[in-house]
Amino acid sequence: ERTIQTLEDMLRACAIDFGKGWVNHLQLVEFSYDNSYHASIKATPFEALYARKCRSPVCWTKVGEAQVLGPELIQETTEKIVQTKQRMQAARDRHKTYADLKPVPLDGLHFDDKLHFVEKPVEIVDREVKRLKRSRIPLVKVRWNSKRGPEFTWEREDQ
Repeated sequence: ERTIQTLEDMLRACAIDFGKGWVNHLQLVEFSYDNSYHASIKATPFEALYARKCRSPVCWTKVGEAQVLGPELIQETTEKIVQTKQRMQAARDRHKTYADLKPVPLDGLHFDDKLHFVEKPVEIVDREVKRLKRSRIPLVKVRWNSKRGPEFTWEREDQ
C-alpha cells in the first residue's frame, strides 16, 4: 500500500506541475521510483533487478536542445533536486497526516514478555450439551479477546 501511495503522490505531483503534458514526464516518475531505496528489499528496485547501480543522467534534456554547461548545469540540477525534495517531503507529510488520523487503540491488548499478543478468554456466553448415543459432551461458547476483535468459539467445558 505504501508503494502504491507513493506512486499516486508522484503521479499527482506530475499532473499538477505539468498539466496536460504529464504523460510526457511519466518516464521520469518511473525512473525516480526505480532508483529510490525500498526498505523491504534493502535496495532500489533497479539494483535488485540488475544487481548494479543505475547510471543516471544528471540533467534531462531533449535531443537537439542546446546543452547547458558549467554553472548553469549546476544551478539547473540544484533547482531540480530542491524541487524534488520538496515534493517528496509533501508526499511524506500527506501520508503521515493520513496515518495519524487512524491511530490504533492499545487499551484492551495484552502482550507477553516477548511482545506476542495474548489471546484470553473473556467470558462464557452460552452453554450447550451435545448428546451422542452413549455419552454427553458439555460445551461452552467462549468470547475471546483477539487482535482481530472479539471472537466466539465452542469449547469443551472441561478444557
